[in-house]
Amino acid sequence: MLYPQTNAARTVVSLDGVWNFRTAGATDYPTEWTDAPLPEPMPMAVPGSYNDQNDETNLRAHYGWVVYQRTVEVPAALLKNSRAVLRFDAATHAADVYLNGEKLGSHKGGFLPFEFDVTDKLKAGSNLLAVAIDNRVNQSTLPVGNEGNVAFFGSDNAGIPSVEAGKQWALEHTPQNMPNFDFFNFAGLNRHVELYITPKSYIADIAVITKSIGGEGEPAVIGYDVTLGGEGAAPADVHVSIVDASGATVAEASGATAGDIEIPAAHLWNPGAAYLYTAVVTLADAGEEVGDEYRQTFGVRTIEVKGRQFLINGKPFYFKGFGKHEDSFFHGRGTDQVLNVKDVSLIHWLGANSFRTSHYPYAENMYDLCDREGIVIIDETPAVGMSWPQYTDKALFEHHSQVIRDMIARDKNHPCVVMWSIANEPWYDQGGEKSENALKYFTPLRDLVHEVDPQGRPATVVCCQNDYTKDLVTRTMDVVCLNRYYGWYNLSGNLDAACYALNVELDFWDEIGKPVMFTEYGADTVEGIHGTHGEMFSEEYQREYFARVDAEFDKRDWIIGEQLWNFADFSTIQGPMRVEGNRKGILTRDRQPKMAAHFLRDRWKAIPDFGYKA
Repeated sequence: MLYPQTNAARTVVSLDGVWNFRTAGATDYPTEWTDAPLPEPMPMAVPGSYNDQNDETNLRAHYGWVVYQRTVEVPAALLKNSRAVLRFDAATHAADVYLNGEKLGSHKGGFLPFEFDVTDKLKAGSNLLAVAIDNRVNQSTLPVGNEGNVAFFGSDNAGIPSVEAGKQWALEHTPQNMPNFDFFNFAGLNRHVELYITPKSYIADIAVITKSIGGEGEPAVIGYDVTLGGEGAAPADVHVSIVDASGATVAEASGATAGDIEIPAAHLWNPGAAYLYTAVVTLADAGEEVGDEYRQTFGVRTIEVKGRQFLINGKPFYFKGFGKHEDSFFHGRGTDQVLNVKDVSLIHWLGANSFRTSHYPYAENMYDLCDREGIVIIDETPAVGMSWPQYTDKALFEHHSQVIRDMIARDKNHPCVVMWSIANEPWYDQGGEKSENALKYFTPLRDLVHEVDPQGRPATVVCCQNDYTKDLVTRTMDVVCLNRYYGWYNLSGNLDAACYALNVELDFWDEIGKPVMFTEYGADTVEGIHGTHGEMFSEEYQREYFARVDAEFDKRDWIIGEQLWNFADFSTIQGPMRVEGNRKGILTRDRQPKMAAHFLRDRWKAIPDFGYKA
């Protein structure tokens, strides 16, 4: 799916701004709110999570449906002989969309775009747009939750009569989302909303694939595949120009929707040294003039897993970085370009080169920025919180498959994306039939990634702290990705025992014979807590934790990367285990460095992106 852009042939009208907003019921919403002005609305900024935007209403605790509404003014000239599309970059987690009282359709899934052709539904002048959004998560959604439960994080003292009575009262009077995931369930129109206009015959999609490369400045072969839409669009009318970073055209092709183009002296896209080309695709109209146009940026680079190495452009790459979250004060999970630029600046300052989009695909503008800045991304689906009963759920499998297809369709051309993560921390280490069911569930999803990604990037499942001897799934992935908390959630505070236990497990993975990287490891740290002996929650303990664990990684040449948990502190539901959220960030939520950040900066600045253990 192409991102909307304005050029000589296309127009994008942003629908961001302050919308009208109302909370609705736990299980439904008044349909009359979709074709008449909302009664007594409150203002709500889009993009942005609704949860922290109003202090008179406790929107953080809201359970169920909300309704957004605004008018859309459309000039008559904009609709003349054109195609009009209404696009949502995301709506978390399910949405029904109405235009002038007519339901356009529904969408399930909170982190990927969807759109509706409204060519014959928009009218010149004023239009009423209404979006009903459901924030509930359950056993059939991704991420997974327990719908209608009560969100108590921590020990519930099960069995005590008064506590059990309190839980029952809460279920009847204050039902909430109990997530199977450790991040706050920010919801709403978190990303941009756009109306875009194209010609009637249009370019529907573009894929750009690096077929072969030499070294820097040597010839490279690029494949392209263009999908056309609308009546009268013909392959013979397609023209593709490859434009370099200076704006010069370096190669061209015409008359086909697919083919190969040679770039005679190609510049490679490398981590930390990004170079972007643009494929300018035009579709001529019957008068031999340009009808439609789209400009798709791309990088010339290859990805390969070979033996126990992860190769970018044929060179062994070492991942340095972290898991992140789209999370900030006031915005929640709302798209914020200022925050994106700040985070990328901090990634460079730290000497990092990569991150994982834990635990969902991020907004597209972050990928665009990482393409430009040479930062590597592991792109992850929102399949977090899964457990063994779901591995025989055919409907969930189909939804999971569609999410993978949609994520790859959206992000396929980003050179920064080097690997696809199918899921985060699914439970599948019970052994026997349960583990076999998990293997039957995840194997075809891994194969689906290989089938639908035109660039052939590797696939992984990020594995939680488990009985790795019974885990049949992780070892079958292209890259073994481990989340491990030796020294924090287990063997707490004893780093000697933690390092010993870590090495016991690493001996097991050594025998598997695949590249291994750590995608989570860390320790909660409250900034300002200090101690001469560096006990848990102190800044000294977090620094020592990383120093000790990283030293063990350095002893094994088949460990290809370290992505700690987490880039910055982030919001969770309240509970006795969390002090204003998860505090494992090496930065505070407002992006100030803790002591460990300075240690890691020194370490990562000294580790090259390529050939560290070659």
